[in-house]
Amino acid sequence: MSKLKLGIIGVGNMGSGHLQSVINGECPRIEVTAIADIDKEKLARAGKKLPTAALFDTDGALLSSGLVDAVLIAVPHYDHPTIAIKAFSRGIHVMTEKPAGVFTRQVRQMNEAAEKARVKFAIMFNQRTNPIYARAKEIVGSGQLGELKRLTWIITNWYRTQAYYDSGSWRATWNGEGGGVLLNQAPHNLDLWQWIFGMPRRIRAFGAVGKYHNISVEDDVTIYGEYDSGATAAFITTTGDACGTNRLEISGDAGKLVLENGKLKWWKLKIPEREFCFTSKEGFACPETEYEEFSAPEPDGHPIVLNNFADAVLDGAPLIANGCEGINSLSISNAAYLSSWTDSWAEIPVSEEDFEKRLAKLCAEEKTVKKPSMVSEPAEKLAERWKVRW
Repeated sequence: MSKLKLGIIGVGNMGSGHLQSVINGECPRIEVTAIADIDKEKLARAGKKLPTAALFDTDGALLSSGLVDAVLIAVPHYDHPTIAIKAFSRGIHVMTEKPAGVFTRQVRQMNEAAEKARVKFAIMFNQRTNPIYARAKEIVGSGQLGELKRLTWIITNWYRTQAYYDSGSWRATWNGEGGGVLLNQAPHNLDLWQWIFGMPRRIRAFGAVGKYHNISVEDDVTIYGEYDSGATAAFITTTGDACGTNRLEISGDAGKLVLENGKLKWWKLKIPEREFCFTSKEGFACPETEYEEFSAPEPDGHPIVLNNFADAVLDGAPLIANGCEGINSLSISNAAYLSSWTDSWAEIPVSEEDFEKRLAKLCAEEKTVKKPSMVSEPAEKLAERWKVRW
């Protein structure tokens, strides 16, 4: 069996977790041949786990080593585009952690560089592998919900303590991370929003900075989106609710989906609501419904996405999430930031120049200085942390 020679750049929580997946034999077509990290202790720990891998203290040294066909990038957000474009220029395939970058121009340039080099560019959107979300996409895409009306997602179970934010000097800062809950926790949900329901036309958002934590970025956000079709979306997220909720509801004129507690519940209207509304002679009547319920075990999506990446490089298989998908979800978060900052609507695609100018101003004005404390988890336990929290 041919194998993909993979280099892992960054072996913090995410990178070490991916490394463990390969070591555990969950990715049979991948061989980790090189590891890079600027943190000597993290690099040494990774080297002990996989003594056969070459170790490098810079991404550039790894990329120039000739030891890899592809790299997995798991470093702070701002560095994703820089490293990826360097890899593309060397003909190296790239899988990057989410988000692909901090602003859309970066990700657009990444896609252009990947296309020019004729290499694969993938995003680690592992929650797309969850059968519950995949089934919702299938139902919506098939038209069985009829004309789409509304998406409502309450995703408030991304709870984080102050210790989490204090665990890295780059965390929850404009300079280090480029944002808060929208850039760190919610990219998966924003991706699923547009993957299942499509891209909104414009955004109105309200973000609260440091509402529940001592941080300089947002930890509580409400987004309202509008579509050309007249459909709307409401998205609420925070890292400050201790008993949070994960409930996604999608309605159309032919029925409704509710995704919650690991189940997809589907109410099918026997008569479309728009038709029933104008033909019924009763003022308080409702259309009759049929009910269907779907549930399935949740897989660990990370090795699934890695295996798909290997298949794409080695055999030309379609990617679960290609680089262009990184632009879509980031377009929603960039528009949400811009709307919140300007107290006005933000169109999609977002004004890249305006967004970048305002972000640069926040970075210049930021005064947060953190001395990171050690908060870590064994890589073997990260798969549990990565599961969807219902």
